[in-house]
Amino acid sequence: MVAIETSKLFHNLAPEELRGLVGMVETRHYPAEATVFRAGDPGDGLYLIGEGTVQIAAAVTAEQMKVLTRLGPGDFFGEMAVLDHEPRSATVRAETEVTAFFVPRAAFWQMMERSPGLATSMVREFSLRMRDFNRHYLQEVLQAERLSVVGCFARSIVHDFKNPLAIISFASEMAAAQASTPDERQIAHGRIHRQVNRLSNMINELLEFTRGSQTANVLALTDYGTFVQQTLEEIRPEIAEKSIGLSCENPPPAVALLLDPHRLIHVFLNLIHNAVDAMPNGGKITLRFLVGDREIATEIEDTGPGIAPEVAARLFEPFATHGKTHGTGLGLSICKRIIEDHRGRLHTRTEPGRGAIFSFALPRPS
Repeated sequence: MVAIETSKLFHNLAPEELRGLVGMVETRHYPAEATVFRAGDPGDGLYLIGEGTVQIAAAVTAEQMKVLTRLGPGDFFGEMAVLDHEPRSATVRAETEVTAFFVPRAAFWQMMERSPGLATSMVREFSLRMRDFNRHYLQEVLQAERLSVVGCFARSIVHDFKNPLAIISFASEMAAAQASTPDERQIAHGRIHRQVNRLSNMINELLEFTRGSQTANVLALTDYGTFVQQTLEEIRPEIAEKSIGLSCENPPPAVALLLDPHRLIHVFLNLIHNAVDAMPNGGKITLRFLVGDREIATEIEDTGPGIAPEVAARLFEPFATHGKTHGTGLGLSICKRIIEDHRGRLHTRTEPGRGAIFSFALPRPS
């Protein structure tokens, strides 16, 4: 067992000061697993470990406590609350049976005032302790943040994959049914093929965005009207069962634009599914097309609650989910990058009495 006289905090005290300290110290015993004090308790004194080991734990998230360090014989704890007169910032539990020497706050300050050498020694030891605690705390917080981000990505992937996986499941059942005709099997095969490609492209788009690398962008002249019609035909069955109507205010223009259809379809999917999420009780999504000399603008409007002005300013920032219960907050950021890779622009606007309106413009080839 380590005696208080040999503690690294008090070994510089004069013999008479040590005798006075021993007279003020209270010896306390804690069985294994017992709590010495909790975060938020009054900081009423300093502890020196004579025998046994303790764990010091702190909150790294709202729901998670992490052990930052373990201390053994000769170590001390509880010093910061004694210095700043604030409540305890961590929880200490006995890992094994512990014998500790408790130095009350008043006695601690008396010794500090009487011995400048003790004050210098304590400042040095406390500084080293705080450096060590801060390093461990930052490591635990970063680990907790990484796990939180992984969980967020997992939830987003599960949510975003539900629709294409449901279509694949339905199409596979249709193809495997004994009563299916060759034409129905061919239709099912086409649906499965398109959804597998959709899943693959979704994964690639997410990985490229999170890597921060520049996506290889291959644009080819494509009939925009045909592309939009085929995209909407693919989306309609997914949202019809949710009592969502999808219509065009005017026909999509049959204009040749430089597009990457495999990437641009994600803009339509993301914006339309966001609109669906905003209307859990059903509603209507309307597309309109504005044809100019230099660009073709596409607007997607829903009958949901709209977008608050304070939210609109940060809508396209990565990881900004704005109250959604699922998602990584990357969907609109990815859409913005895809449109910019097409040399276009994407924005949103709000008008009184209307839902969310997203608009993206694509340049016409010169």
